[in-house]
Amino acid sequence: MSESSSFMLHINVSFPSGSGETLLLPEHSKVGDLKLLVRKTFSKGFLKLVTVEGRVLTDPEEPLQAAVKDGEHLTAVAQGAIVAANPGAFALCCGGNQIVAWGGFEFGAQRKLQLRNVQQVQSTTNGAFAAILADGSVAAWGNEHQGGDCSAVRDQLRNVQQLQATDGALAAILAGGSVLTWGNSYNGGDCSAVVDQLRNVQQLQATNSAFAAILANGSVVAWGNPHNGGDCSAVQDQLRNVQQIQATACAFAAILADGSVVAWGSLDDGGDCSAVHNQLRNVEQIQASIQAFAAILGDGSVAAWGHPERGGDCSAVQEQLVNVEQIQATAGGAFAAILTNGSVVTWGDQRFGADCSAVKDQLQNVHQIQATRDGAFAAILADRSVVCWGYPGNGGDSSAVVDQLRNVQQLQATDSAFAAILANGSVVAWGNPDNGGDCSAVQDQLRNVQQIQATACAFAAILADGSVVAWGNPQYGGDYSAVQDELQYL
Repeated sequence: MSESSSFMLHINVSFPSGSGETLLLPEHSKVGDLKLLVRKTFSKGFLKLVTVEGRVLTDPEEPLQAAVKDGEHLTAVAQGAIVAANPGAFALCCGGNQIVAWGGFEFGAQRKLQLRNVQQVQSTTNGAFAAILADGSVAAWGNEHQGGDCSAVRDQLRNVQQLQATDGALAAILAGGSVLTWGNSYNGGDCSAVVDQLRNVQQLQATNSAFAAILANGSVVAWGNPHNGGDCSAVQDQLRNVQQIQATACAFAAILADGSVVAWGSLDDGGDCSAVHNQLRNVEQIQASIQAFAAILGDGSVAAWGHPERGGDCSAVQEQLVNVEQIQATAGGAFAAILTNGSVVTWGDQRFGADCSAVKDQLQNVHQIQATRDGAFAAILADRSVVCWGYPGNGGDSSAVVDQLRNVQQLQATDSAFAAILANGSVVAWGNPDNGGDCSAVQDQLRNVQQIQATACAFAAILADGSVVAWGNPQYGGDYSAVQDELQYL
């Protein structure tokens, strides 16, 4: 395209509010050039450009003269961006018609997909994505053996309301309350044994390899790996008036209407709550690590069960667990409870964050806690500073950046690193440098950051102008150079 073209197209771009500007582009420009100029002019991304006739400009390669006339008026409509991630890939959708994915190909990073009106995206741990479209149908991609191929049930996937995932399978709730599954049968991808029972399903929960469905009458149907929660026959008679279900990697715990709890699945991973059965009264919420559960009771105390060395035994700190408001957990087996007075109590595996004694005096007025998977916690205090503890190399040591951690608004975590969004829109990262703990290579680009998503080993930040910045392990989404052109036209 020649910038010395003698004729310039005048395009009037305005927002529904009435504000706008007239933009000038050479006559041989493309729609993509207009989109980039709109983004630069208004410092806003994810804008849908609509003509007076209602046509949406979507193809960046379309000649601008074929799409609009000189002097034409376009309306710029802000669109929400959907960012999904599995352990090794990111998928970004804007406006519902195009998904751009990057990261490991084995995790579903298949560059650009043309889909219409994407409403929700779900992913499996083993490398598949599935999207619910506006018409209620589903599109899946990625590892075809782990949920990325829904062709066997595609014709039945109509009026889908919700998706849930195990490590290698997906389950969809349809409008009538029935369920369809696909993916690895060992991970719950085959529900044929219980399909006649799956009626009026209200909610789905999942362990690594099993699903549990709450029906409208408060009963539960489970399927998948029987050792990991896929068989609830031993407690079926107790599963009445179920309100919600939580899951460790291999077990389920259901809260009943009377505040009691029923558990099943792997006994060592939380499937047996008999040791604390008498304490499980007036349960308000349950938090889970990979191998243990912790329940907050109505009086603010806590009952824990599961693997005793992974957080299933809180007896050593039981007297401190009073007036508990919320609980966070590392996957490795440590829990951290925030009390009403803003202090913190921890228990579980000390290698994975259960020992906060070194920072105990600093843990005052704690508002929120985030955790890496591999053993570190980070707490945001009332003054928006951050205190960390746990495995130092996986985010438990923030001393190198502590002076920068001021006015922290949000925290996100990979398996072994943290990233904080500050009030000025900049980002501070720490932890394992190979897995997102070092953002120095892209620090100058991290301005006006609105949100951050994470895979196991990389971060992706969405900026106010719609641009994307990623860092961390390139095989897990830290390198987005292959899709940079596609991303700039979203």
